[in-house]
Amino acid sequence: MKVLLIADGRSPITRSWIESMREDNIEVFLASTYPCARPENIAGFYLMPVAFANFSHKNSRPAPAGPTTAVQPPTGQKGLVSRFRGLFMRLRYLLGPLTLPYYGFKLNRIANKVRPDAVHALRIPFEGMLGAQLSRRYPLAVSIWGNDLTLHAKGSRLMGMLTTATLHRADALAADAARDIRLGKLWGFDPDKQTLVIPGNGGISLSDIRLISDEGQAALRWLPKDYHIIINPRGFRPGSVRNDTFFRSIPLVLSKVPNMLFLCCSMAGQPEALEWITRLKIEKNVVLLPTLKQTDLWPLFGRAEASVSVSQHDGTPNSLLEAMALGCFPIAGDIESVREWITPGENGILIDPGSPEQLANAILCAMGNEALRRKASEQNRQLILTRAEKSVVSASLAAFYRQLSRE
Repeated sequence: MKVLLIADGRSPITRSWIESMREDNIEVFLASTYPCARPENIAGFYLMPVAFANFSHKNSRPAPAGPTTAVQPPTGQKGLVSRFRGLFMRLRYLLGPLTLPYYGFKLNRIANKVRPDAVHALRIPFEGMLGAQLSRRYPLAVSIWGNDLTLHAKGSRLMGMLTTATLHRADALAADAARDIRLGKLWGFDPDKQTLVIPGNGGISLSDIRLISDEGQAALRWLPKDYHIIINPRGFRPGSVRNDTFFRSIPLVLSKVPNMLFLCCSMAGQPEALEWITRLKIEKNVVLLPTLKQTDLWPLFGRAEASVSVSQHDGTPNSLLEAMALGCFPIAGDIESVREWITPGENGILIDPGSPEQLANAILCAMGNEALRRKASEQNRQLILTRAEKSVVSASLAAFYRQLSRE
């Protein structure tokens, strides 16, 4: 079977998805909507930087973690994007759709050459919108990310119209939360068509992730042994992740328990993070880390006692599942999609995304209750094993494509 994947080729999610497809002998052709190197072991590779992706392209090259916040703000194009990411996102809402006809024409030419059995766009803006430009002779599956319908679809009137058109065109719908399947039907997806709910990263191999985490502990000797370690793995995601809530909670936590260290991934050199640290005078308790490979992130989950991801628009974050798999206690925003995985007070804590006080109390509660953390670790491992293990997800994905290609 041949599948044409429309996705951000830089993304670890895309790479993991490709790996899951290849395990089921699916021939993968990738149309990447962001500039990137060609992934290994795929049958075809095409660059299609729709919606000015060339300009929003960030240097996401992984770098090793280090125990320092002494970093300089980024310069040049990367610095501008970092400082004005909210404005750039609004401009993409307004102008990005104008690039769809041009890349839609190119995509149809590629499809006519490849003749895929199915096409899969890994999110709605702008991959699914691009896929909707394809001839109907090609079965199209579209994945929903957690903020596609709750945030991006409302970014402009045109974004809303294109979201509806994409869901009308889609022959199948996939999501990492049942909530998004429900919302997709409200936005125009035919409820009689095929759907699938699986983790967006293609699943987790429990044995592999735990082995890599254990092997990576030696490289974390720089972390102080007498400190509680809290990790924020998400970086800056405008409109979705409330890092303002996260940073404001830190002084409240430190006033009660001063031996806390907060690790902030993908924030090294980010002006917003540096401003929060200076304003709140929390330099000694915050480490800004660069963008890390997943395999470098896993040892941090294994070492940290809690993972904090304060989302107000989200599906099921892959970092949430990875933290759960590694026994890291999850603290997250209280939103519908996350409640599909977390029962508050049992295997995690959910808080109002806009409340620094609730987040501080949640962190203090988790750090002061080892029995709760231990119980959550055992329960979360079982959840991952039954609902997100890679072999289970891979089998579901293969069946999904087989059914799609027959319709």
